[in-house]
Amino acid sequence: MNDSVNRRIVLAARPQGRPGPECFRLEEAPLPVPAAGEMLARTIYLSLDPYMRGRMSDGPSYARPVGLGEAMTGGTVGLVVRSHLDGFAPGDLVVGRGGWQDYAVFRAGEAERVEPARAPITTALGVLGMPGQTAYVGLREIGKPKAGETLVVAAASGPVGSAVGQISRIKGCRVVGVAGSQAKCDFVTGELGFDACLDHHAADFEDQLRAACPDGVDVYWENVGGRVFDAVLPLLNPFARVPVCGLIAWYNATELPPGPDRVPHLLRQTLTRRLTIRGFIVSDFERGDFLTDVGSWVRAGRLRYREDIREGLENAPAAFIGLLAGENFGKLLIRIAPAPTS
Repeated sequence: MNDSVNRRIVLAARPQGRPGPECFRLEEAPLPVPAAGEMLARTIYLSLDPYMRGRMSDGPSYARPVGLGEAMTGGTVGLVVRSHLDGFAPGDLVVGRGGWQDYAVFRAGEAERVEPARAPITTALGVLGMPGQTAYVGLREIGKPKAGETLVVAAASGPVGSAVGQISRIKGCRVVGVAGSQAKCDFVTGELGFDACLDHHAADFEDQLRAACPDGVDVYWENVGGRVFDAVLPLLNPFARVPVCGLIAWYNATELPPGPDRVPHLLRQTLTRRLTIRGFIVSDFERGDFLTDVGSWVRAGRLRYREDIREGLENAPAAFIGLLAGENFGKLLIRIAPAPTS
């Protein structure tokens, strides 16, 4: 890395359907200089997450889209190299939304200190960061799992889905995961302790899911949409809760899927079964005891996690494109610079 310039990956074109390499551009800019009340951090790890696909489009959404020519948004863990911000000094490790670049400037309230003695610093972007917090608050506020209930979670080997399933197991639920390969399903049952996990590519997936949920489904955590949602809907019990966290199967869609209008059927099921279907963003809810609870579960080995770490900022676009196709296995991170050794 050249310490006199700031490499960054900017949005070069808005995608029509699935993003391609042409949507991104690697460029060099002058090294940012922090002003009073700011600090400069060198990025060590960049988090890649499905929500970034929505930020590449300019349609109405819950957050402002990335502008053409702007650095792609994203969570980062970095090392403070210069600080004019009270409470932070060079050598501190921080987590914030630094974006797809070597260096980022943070103002007050835009970053938090990372304590490497508590857990590996990568967890600040995964199980002890936004994905883990999403699982924790979404279950607490919407899913509300109870002992003896059945919970189904899509994208079960990913950072959010894996935490959802394990927290629900801690709460006493029967947990059925859905993933995109047999290897991922084996990890979900063997390492994470789910009661079952099904490959949604299987020709008889719907029959397998029905057999795995003989008492129906009380909580369905939606990360995917598409075929998985269609298979779960008939199995939802009266008063089932459906936290809608993501819809990755439809993120690249440019038009409505073919076929009859299924909205009346969905609304009828929502009415007759008194379903709760609620979309949410992690920032909708207070963090509460998230770090205390999840941190203790991680340290006790009750909540495990898997990371998929790629090397080099220049490889972020290809890794992100693969993420949208389900090619990652675990929390996807890009290592941009070496982590401090002490």
